[in-house]
Amino acid sequence: MTYKQYICSLCGHIYDEAAGDPDSGLPSGTRFEDIPDDWMCPDCGVTKDMFEPYSN
Repeated sequence: MTYKQYICSLCGHIYDEAAGDPDSGLPSGTRFEDIPDDWMCPDCGVTKDMFEPYSN
């Protein structure tokens, strides 16, 4: 299974589907499309719509 990463266009925080965001209640393996729309970037507080696909 391939996991993707998404980057916050404001602060550069990377959401990694493989790691999830346990501090926000998103367990590892949570797909970006399955994150609630009201989820906020843990670093700067913007909403999910400010993230874009990221490849390193």
